[in-house]
This record gives sequence, C-alpha cells and structure tokens, in this order.
Amino acid sequence: MPPELEKHPIKYIRENMAIAVGLVLIWRGIWYILDALDKYLWGDPSHIISATVGIVLGVIILYLPHHNLKALERL
Repeated sequence: MPPELEKHPIKYIRENMAIAVGLVLIWRGIWYILDALDKYLWGDPSHIISATVGIVLGVIILYLPHHNLKALERL
C-alpha cells in the first residue's frame, strides 16, 4: 500500500478522482473538436478517413520522442 494512502486515504482518493475526471473532460473536449474538424474538412463526417489519419498521426507522435514504439507495448 502506498504511504500516501496509509496517511490520508480520503484525500488520496479525492485527488486521484479529480485527476481522472479532469483527464476525461480534456479528452471529451478534444474528441468534440476533432469531430467538428472532421465535419469541416470532409463535410459529412468520413470516419474511416479521419480514423486512419488519426492512427497514423498517433503512431508518429509516439515514435518521435524516442524513435521507437515501446509506448505501444503497454497496450
């Protein structure tokens, strides 16, 4: 058990829940922006094109910092 949890379990849980909710809200906003961009670029959303572009960009972003794809091993 982490030492933080032994000292103040309520505070530990509250802080981690706040982080989780914050991350979900950020991704929700990004998702909506990307959906709007998809509609703007291709009119009626073409999810196959945007999904393919998103996968390629995601792999490139994961590759660039260390020039490997070890981050994908965690999946």
